[in-house]
Amino acid sequence: MKQIRYSLAALLTIAILTGGCGGASDQSTEPAAPAAPAANVPPADLVLRGGKIATVDPALGNVEALAVNGYQVTAVGSNAEIAAYVGPETEVIELNGRFAMPGFIEGHGHYMGLGRSKQILDLRNVSNWGEVVSMVSGAVDKAQPGEWIFGRGWHQDKWDSVPDDAVDGVPRNDSLNAVSPNNPVSLGHASGHAGFFNDAALAAAGIDDDTPDPAGGTIVRAPDGRATGLMRETAQRLLSEAIGIYQGRLTPEEMEQVDRERVMLAADEALRHGITSFQDAGTSFEGIEFFRKLEEEGNLPVRLYVMVRRESNEVMDEVLPQYKMLPEGNDFLTVRSIKRQIDGALGAHGAWLLEPYEDLNSTAGLVLETVEDIERTAEIAVKHGFQVNTHAIGDRGVREVLDLYERAWETTGAEGNDLRWRIEHSQHIDPVDVPRFGALGVIAAVQAIHGSSDGPWIPTRLGDERAKATSQPWRDLFNTGAIVTNGTDVPVEPIDAIASYYASVSRMMVNGEKFYPEHAMTREEALQTYTINNAIAAFEEDIKGSLTPGKYADITVLSQDLLTVEEELIPNTTVDLTIVGGEVKYKRGM
Repeated sequence: MKQIRYSLAALLTIAILTGGCGGASDQSTEPAAPAAPAANVPPADLVLRGGKIATVDPALGNVEALAVNGYQVTAVGSNAEIAAYVGPETEVIELNGRFAMPGFIEGHGHYMGLGRSKQILDLRNVSNWGEVVSMVSGAVDKAQPGEWIFGRGWHQDKWDSVPDDAVDGVPRNDSLNAVSPNNPVSLGHASGHAGFFNDAALAAAGIDDDTPDPAGGTIVRAPDGRATGLMRETAQRLLSEAIGIYQGRLTPEEMEQVDRERVMLAADEALRHGITSFQDAGTSFEGIEFFRKLEEEGNLPVRLYVMVRRESNEVMDEVLPQYKMLPEGNDFLTVRSIKRQIDGALGAHGAWLLEPYEDLNSTAGLVLETVEDIERTAEIAVKHGFQVNTHAIGDRGVREVLDLYERAWETTGAEGNDLRWRIEHSQHIDPVDVPRFGALGVIAAVQAIHGSSDGPWIPTRLGDERAKATSQPWRDLFNTGAIVTNGTDVPVEPIDAIASYYASVSRMMVNGEKFYPEHAMTREEALQTYTINNAIAAFEEDIKGSLTPGKYADITVLSQDLLTVEEELIPNTTVDLTIVGGEVKYKRGM
C-alpha cells in the first residue's frame, strides 16, 4: 500500500504542476493522448461536450467532451475527437462551458439517518431553546396522545442564547414537559452523540433520578439530582427499548414501507447535491439484507459502500463471509468494512481527550466501545478480509486507535499498509500522531464542513492553544503522505458537497472568520478528497473516482468551475446534472 500511495501522490503532483487536474492556470484542456480513433467507433449512448471536464486522472487531465456506452465512460477528449462517437441515437448534452467532474462520493454519512431526518422535526436551524419548544408544541397539536415526537439537529453552541438555569450549557426539560405532558419527546443532538427527552419519554423507559449512568454515557442531572432530560452518548440507549416498543405498533410491512420511503428521500437529497456514491457508516446485518433486496429489485438510486455496525465480535466472526459483497458490473451495493466507535463527539463532551475539557474539567471524554473489543474486531477483520473504520474524534481516541491497529497487525502478521484501515472523523490529532497516518497507511476520513460549522466553539472546549495544535490538521496530514477523504457526516450536517468543498479550501466558519487557515486544502486536493481519494478508501479506484474510460459514468455537472471560480463565489455553485451509470438521475429545475 505504501508504494501505491506514494506513486499516487506523485502522479497527482505531476497533474497539478501541469494543470492536469484542473489548476487555476488551466494550461491543458486536452488529454495526454488521443482518446480513440477518429473513425469506425461504435456510437455512444451519451455524449457530454463543450465544457471543462476534470477527469481527475493525471494521464488525461481536463478535456472538453466525453462519451458513454452503457454504464461506463467510453472515451474522453476534445470536442473534435468525441464527435466521432455521436450517432443518430446518441443523447448529446451540451455543457455550454459548464464544469463536469466525477460524481461526488460522500465519504462518511448515515444513509437511512438522512432519510429519517426528512420524516421528523428538523432542528438544525433553530436559534434558541424557545424555538425548539415551539416546534415540539406544533407537532403535539397534530399528534394523538401517547404518540412519540421525534426531532434531530439542535446544537446548544450554535444558539443565540440558553436559559439561565441550563446545566452544562443545555436547558432542562421543564418547558418541554409543559407543552408535551402526554407525548414522549426524543430530540437528537446534531452530532448524534446526545439526546434530549421529556419526562414522558424518561418514564416510558423507566428512567428516574436514581437510574445509574451506563458505561460510556451520562444521565445529566441538575444540582438537586433531578435528571434534566439530556442523555450523553450511550445513555441514549436506555430509551431504545421503549422506542422499539412504540415502533412495534407497525406491522413488518408498514415498517418496510417506512424504510423504503427513507431510502428514496435520502436518494433524492444525495442526487440533488451531486452525490453518486455514498459510504454508509454503518448498518446492521438486517439493514444490509434490506439494501440487498432493494439492489436486486433495481431500487437503489445511488451506489452504497456499507460498513457493518452494531454486531458482536462473535456474530461477525461467524457470518461476515456471508455478507462480503464486492463490486460486480454496474454495482450499487458493496460490503467489505466494519465500523467501530471508540469515543463520542466534542460538542457533547464525549470526545476522548488526552487532557480534560477546558469548559468541563471534570471529564476528558467518554469511551464508548472498549479498546479491547475494537482490537478483537480488528483481528476478526484481518481473518475475513474486511476493512476497519473506527470513529475517533478526540486526540486520545485517535492515538488509541492507531495503537490498537498496530497491535492487531503485529498479532495477526498482517501488512497494515495494504489494508487501508481508516479513522473516521480524525478531527483532533496530537502533532506527535500526525505522521503515523502516512507511515502506517491509515486513512484520515474527515468531514471538512465540521470545521466551518463547529470552529467558532471548538476553542471553548479545548482552549485556544490546544485547538490550534490539534484541530483538523489537513496540511500536516497531506505533507506526511496520508490519504485524506471528505464527506459531511449527514445528517449531522447537510449532505452539501459544495459547502464541504468550500470549507476544505477556505476554512471559512459560519461567523465569517477562518478556522486555522494554514491547514486549508488546495482546490485540486479538495476535489481529490471528494472523488478519487474516497474511491481509494473503499478499494474502488478501478471503477470510480475519475472519468477514466472503463470506469463508471458517474458524473456531476456544476454551474461553476470549482477549480478557478473566485473563492468567495464557490458557495453559489449549483448542481445542474447528476448522472449515475450513464443515466441522468437529477436535473436542476425538473
